[in-house]
Amino acid sequence: MYEDDPSQGLVEKYNFKKGTAKVRFFVKYRLQALNLQKLLRLPKRIQSAICYLCCPMTNTLTIGIIREGKVPPDARVPLTPAQCHHICQQYPSVRILVQPSPIRCFKDEEYTALGIPIQEDLSEASILLGVKEVPKTALLPNKTYLFFSHTIKKQPYNRALLQKILELGIKLVDYEVITDPAGNRLIAFGYYAGIVGAHNSLYAFGERTKAFSLPRMYQCHDYAEVKKHYESLALPALRIVVTGSGRVAAGAIQNLLDTGIQQVSPTDFLQNTFESAVFTQLSASEYVRRKDGQPFEKQAFYKDGSAFESQFAPYARKADIFINCIYYDPKAPAFFTVEEMQHPDFRIQVIGDVTCDIMPGASVPSTVRPSTILEPLYSFNPHTGQAGAPHQTGCVDVMAIDNLPSELPRDASSFFGQQLIDRVLPELLHQSDTGAIQRATIAENGHLRPHFQYLKEYAEGE
Repeated sequence: MYEDDPSQGLVEKYNFKKGTAKVRFFVKYRLQALNLQKLLRLPKRIQSAICYLCCPMTNTLTIGIIREGKVPPDARVPLTPAQCHHICQQYPSVRILVQPSPIRCFKDEEYTALGIPIQEDLSEASILLGVKEVPKTALLPNKTYLFFSHTIKKQPYNRALLQKILELGIKLVDYEVITDPAGNRLIAFGYYAGIVGAHNSLYAFGERTKAFSLPRMYQCHDYAEVKKHYESLALPALRIVVTGSGRVAAGAIQNLLDTGIQQVSPTDFLQNTFESAVFTQLSASEYVRRKDGQPFEKQAFYKDGSAFESQFAPYARKADIFINCIYYDPKAPAFFTVEEMQHPDFRIQVIGDVTCDIMPGASVPSTVRPSTILEPLYSFNPHTGQAGAPHQTGCVDVMAIDNLPSELPRDASSFFGQQLIDRVLPELLHQSDTGAIQRATIAENGHLRPHFQYLKEYAEGE
């Protein structure tokens, strides 16, 4: 009789108001063939208490998406409107609130159009998601925060932030150290850093040589619009070398392929001439070698880079553009020295340092400072060691933007949010437990977690 709407039977039989938490609770257990008669003999206040404790609608987990407050502002989001809607549909016990923002790449109206509330006060949320560092004055005590804190390398400029987090009893989960048991990162923007970094490197070469012209990515709606510009792009026979084998390099390579540039092997790159634009990708075994002449071993290099020396020079004599996408350990050798850059056969005109480590702890000696989205390029004079305006004679142009994915915020946010849904949200909802959240928790209840005790002196300093 009530197969299509089993709650209707309860409404009529027990005079409950249809749609209440009590009905939902009893329907749930009726469908599981439990004896409701025993429950219904309980006093009304006990029935209500059971409904309150057991009904998913009243045990809601509220997640807040904070407004980015770092200066310069970042337009990225941890979850897009569509992803928020998907989560709420898939997990009825999850509620998402979004703080209003005038600079977010997705407008407030895009969230509300999908039923996601916009409100300033996020104090009812137990988990707060952001992207970049949260201003100290915006932190709410005793909450769980997920964002890139940039504290794990003892960055001096964020010492006060970590101190405030400890003072407020905040649980800080840092995206950068959310890993699987093998130590592989589970969530990152790196792929889009590579895409944007490669595009900007080509842009820099075009501006320098006037051989072609490209728009900036931040001026385009999304990557689909950018790729439309590639359809009419005519490139000269330039040569590009990409270093790295991780997700950043994968993004750079995808971008170069999207522009129609041909990929060749390192051997062909060095030995052959080409009538069209080409690029090659170098892994560590191609750009370093052991000092003692023994065969290259990747694990040995990652363990102690000081036992190796650079063998990048042949590529510096052949490439017009160098796109650096490695993870750099300061114990490892730099690709080349400033003195080598002074040599007449050093051919590289543009360095796209996606890695963006700053000297003196950098793999590229010309990266003396970061550049910005609005001022993406500067020149480096290897004879004076000074940086200046781009495109100067006798200088190399450097692109070293340290927040590259922000140029393509909608695509980057969608990519990042999907990783968060697939790899992190189940851990937050306790549907799986691989230890990823525990490994990434820097601080909790006013104390540094065991994995991050090395930050104690840093956190206690001035």
